[in-house]
Amino acid sequence: MSDVPRTLPASLLTILAILVACEPADAPPSPATDAVLTYELPVAPEIGTGYTEKPGWEAESHMATAAHPLAVDAGFQVLEAGGSAVDAAIAMQMVLTLVEPQSSGIGGGAFLMHFDGEAVTAFDGRETAPAEADESLFLDADGEPIPFGDAVRSGLSVGTPGTIAMLRQAHARHGRLAWDELFRPAITLSEEGFEVSPRLNALLEGDEALRRDALAGAFYYDEAGDPWPVGHRLRNPALAEVLARVANEGPDAFYHGEVAEDIVYRVRSHPERPGLLSVEDLAEYLQQDTEVDPLCSDWAEWRLCGFPPPSSGHLAVAQILGILAAVPGGDAPLADDGLPDPDWMHLYSEASRLAYADRERFVADARFVDAPGDDWSTLLDPDYLAARAELIGERSMGEAEAGDPAPVEVAFGRHPVQTESGTSHLSVVDLYGNAVSMTMTIESGFGARIMSDGGTELAGGFLLNNELTDFSRVPVDAMGLPIANRVEGGKRPRSSMAPTLVFDRESGEFVAATGSPGGAAIIHYTAKSLLGMLSWGLSPQEAANLPNFAAYNSPATVLERDRFPATFREVLEARGHDVAEQALTSGIHAILRVPDGWQAGADPRREGWGMGR
Repeated sequence: MSDVPRTLPASLLTILAILVACEPADAPPSPATDAVLTYELPVAPEIGTGYTEKPGWEAESHMATAAHPLAVDAGFQVLEAGGSAVDAAIAMQMVLTLVEPQSSGIGGGAFLMHFDGEAVTAFDGRETAPAEADESLFLDADGEPIPFGDAVRSGLSVGTPGTIAMLRQAHARHGRLAWDELFRPAITLSEEGFEVSPRLNALLEGDEALRRDALAGAFYYDEAGDPWPVGHRLRNPALAEVLARVANEGPDAFYHGEVAEDIVYRVRSHPERPGLLSVEDLAEYLQQDTEVDPLCSDWAEWRLCGFPPPSSGHLAVAQILGILAAVPGGDAPLADDGLPDPDWMHLYSEASRLAYADRERFVADARFVDAPGDDWSTLLDPDYLAARAELIGERSMGEAEAGDPAPVEVAFGRHPVQTESGTSHLSVVDLYGNAVSMTMTIESGFGARIMSDGGTELAGGFLLNNELTDFSRVPVDAMGLPIANRVEGGKRPRSSMAPTLVFDRESGEFVAATGSPGGAAIIHYTAKSLLGMLSWGLSPQEAANLPNFAAYNSPATVLERDRFPATFREVLEARGHDVAEQALTSGIHAILRVPDGWQAGADPRREGWGMGR
């Protein structure tokens, strides 16, 4: 089994050559609670945007995979130093704040699933609405919703960041290395700089709103307003200083004092649409218990554990898989061409419409909304899913109606369709038998397009989320019924994030960790990963490589552009599907148990990587 090199070379071809030539792995390090991390700068990779083949990875002891090689390298070094899966996740997230600012960071939130060898726990770092917010947050003077883009690019959209508070609590439970050591990679890279990647450069080029933020415009663009070119070494002294404070003083340094005050100042002084976030909101978040009960359900011979509401991810993934299991043909293998069969895709799309209909009607922050029958598992009951499966016919239903899983005290309206985007995902297993699946976000690419320097007055900083646009912008539907996911003070917006841990139902053995970014399509990317690895017998890399597909509760069935033959589309259209093709940029990062250790995969549509020993 190959020993993945710690230092990342300058090109993918070089990486592949080294992988082939590596000697067998040394024995994994022994557990050591007094281990010290000595961080060394790796050579930056040159992995382009678009679709870049990844080799997949194998390891005997421990493995990390995430959306940027520098983040993966940091997590791997933590694991090599005797750190836990949570330790590695913290180090990776801090580096992603620097090198993948468009997707996640300390200005946003995250969901973390953890397995300690015996029990599954979940940590909820989802952002919250300011206490002052109410259901009129995104309405204009006439009571009409403001344009979605205006809502995103504003102070109105910024929720109280939850990532640091959540990670500190997870570390208190499951960390092995000292908290401050886990920030060393990100601080070092922030001080020494990292090379702007093709993906970051392209995204900066296409974002006009980020240029208009005083701090971000001065940091990410040159005097002519052009993004720093690929390969430019970008240093972030403000982020280094903020991370150093959090490393040395703990989360108090973020949720109180200069950093908190600067976050609030940036939000409330937005020149066009100031927000409502207050220093009291940040202080209150730090007092919250972020550990929640996971939501687990059975599918075939597997036990799937994911996040409960405010995430709709696990519920929708499990509903889709459960409905497929109950309909004839739902377990069809891949066709001879390595693609799903188009008749199977019809069933998958219909199952998705049914799941998204329930998602639109019922799912919101469980502290504000009661589950049907006071139990979210009613939506996953096998008899209920079998009844939903009976609604699938030979032709597409176009749009589905929500089901009736159990009595509800309040009749909720249908959530209007609106954009979800952004996000990142990482998966880790350590040498002690712990596993982490964590999905994290600042929502839209570059969030609210508001940067905070934490009051340091140094160049750079971190971006703030626009998570509140995950709420419905209107509080009631066309029938006047309240929408479950409407804005309320202190409420967490509904999410599609679906970090997933998989277990063998019979033995209880941990099997896999997976998840993906992708907005509302996260549900489909995660389902595809699970189907690929567990139903179709693919490696994590092969599962990530499969063409993407999606169906929401609309007549459209979406196929990844240029990945399916014309005949595939014709079969679906003959069944009444309105077929669309578009880029579906997933970011699956998965780890699967195999007889002699672990396999990992990183999505070829992003710059992710994997490392293990």
